[in-house]
Amino acid sequence: MSSLLKLTISEHIALITFNNPPANTWTFESLSELKLMVEELNNNKSVYALVLTGQGDKFFSAGADLNVFADGDKGVASDMARVFGAAFESLRDFNGVSIAAINGYAMGGGLEVALACDIRICEEQAQLALPEAKVGLLPCAGGTQNLAWLVGEGWAKRMILCGERINADKAEKIGLVEEVVPTGKSLEAAMELAKQTAAQSPSSITACKSLIQAGRNGSINSALPLERELFVALFDTKDQKEGVNAFLEKRAPVWLNE
Repeated sequence: MSSLLKLTISEHIALITFNNPPANTWTFESLSELKLMVEELNNNKSVYALVLTGQGDKFFSAGADLNVFADGDKGVASDMARVFGAAFESLRDFNGVSIAAINGYAMGGGLEVALACDIRICEEQAQLALPEAKVGLLPCAGGTQNLAWLVGEGWAKRMILCGERINADKAEKIGLVEEVVPTGKSLEAAMELAKQTAAQSPSSITACKSLIQAGRNGSINSALPLERELFVALFDTKDQKEGVNAFLEKRAPVWLNE
């Protein structure tokens, strides 16, 4: 593993810190590493939540380093697009709850990684944008789809087609982020929210998350039968029995993620 991403795990929460100063830009190496980290965390039954943040106090992430694309090499572009997509789609499909602690500028691929998370907590001084079209590119890591899903087509077009950069308050108003906190407090807030997942069955969280996201791919009528199917499937898990019996016995459940 490189030093571009730092991973720590404590009390069922994994924390990934982007560590590529000065702007925490993404590289082929760090994107490949992110995908592997998420896959390994999915296999760790003790991890229920994942928090992502940027090193330093100015940048969450400024996205890709444009020097990579300066010579117009289509092969390089194809490789980068592929690894961007693989990393962020892996993050989107993380089994547990993923929370972006946006501690500064989130631009291009830096915003796209936050869009791939389940929840976004943003510091009041942060700025958010998908400015790829200003340099003859486009968001290729889920930005056109995830942004429109969160904020609607109109605001997605303002940010992508008009290159509009928005502040934290506007981001909260349009539904791009779920909470705005004072400068320097995003990680603390994200960790506190992540701790709440310890009270939830991780098996239930995985099933619920898949159902919520299923609405992106079809109609509500196709998702409703799946909802009932996954409800019954939970009865094959140890966590279902533990959760119900713990409630009836008036004690805290001990989750096994099994």
